[in-house]
Amino acid sequence: MGLVLGGGGVVGQAYHSGVLAVLQHDFGFDARTADVIVGTSAGSITGTLLRLGVSPEDLAAWTVKAPLSGDDDVLRQLAENSAPELAPFRPLSLVRRPMRLPGRHMVARAVTRPLQFRPLAAGLALMAPGRHDVLAQLSALRELERPEWPTPDLWICAVRRRDGRRVVFGRPGTPEVPIHRAVGASCAVPGYFAPVRIGRHSYVDGGAHSPTNAAVLRGQQLDLAVVIAPMSGPAGWRPGVLPSVRRYSDRLLRREVRALEADGIRTVVFTPGAGEQQVMGTDMMSRERLDEVIQQSFLTAGAYAATSDVAELLRAAAGGE
Repeated sequence: MGLVLGGGGVVGQAYHSGVLAVLQHDFGFDARTADVIVGTSAGSITGTLLRLGVSPEDLAAWTVKAPLSGDDDVLRQLAENSAPELAPFRPLSLVRRPMRLPGRHMVARAVTRPLQFRPLAAGLALMAPGRHDVLAQLSALRELERPEWPTPDLWICAVRRRDGRRVVFGRPGTPEVPIHRAVGASCAVPGYFAPVRIGRHSYVDGGAHSPTNAAVLRGQQLDLAVVIAPMSGPAGWRPGVLPSVRRYSDRLLRREVRALEADGIRTVVFTPGAGEQQVMGTDMMSRERLDEVIQQSFLTAGAYAATSDVAELLRAAAGGE
């Protein structure tokens, strides 16, 4: 079984925790046991906490500062380290940021590998660096990490600024890197956070390539992929930057799901509907309504997961059949 956790900022993490909590509570589906976890941006934080042994229900409690179970030392240590407050996330201000000219590596990739080249990823990689330090937000995670990379497989997606190429840290053949720097690279929203340096290269948010990157699970001989995509979902034709991002993300997600199913991997996909999107709002870094996001995602995801076809897949994955 594979688990895909998409981007979506602090609000996206709350959406993850609500969905994962109801899957564990109602179906015995423990996300910690996934054979492969693919994390992008906020999903890389959620995935890392799962690999460190945090239960989905404790993850939801920690998000809203509710009491934790008696055995979750990881989250207790995180709670003792407060991260700097984040400025409001305003997508329109980011698209107005100046851009640098593409270098020879990006031009070469566009010419030699046009089918793999994503102009949007390249454009985001060319944005002027943001003013916030994402590694400062992850200082507590640095204190928790272990010398070895988390196992089973944890794949963290980022985009290399030099050429706009996606890099999946934790997958064989990628650079060795401390987990907090890989997570920082995956979360470095272009124009908002500063890029993260790893070795000779700088990296930005893996969501620049895809908000979920679910298709990297192809070829892994999985039976099921559970995809949680906070930045997708039906946005209708509402105006604005965020609805446009949702429509684009939804198209990418559908394409990735088709690729997984063509590879013989069944999929269960969770995306926020209209009610959840209204609660989530437009500032994905805001902590104001996280409890409502978790509650709404718990209820809505639970209703969807209880449908017969989806419930059968989840119970089979949880070992119930």
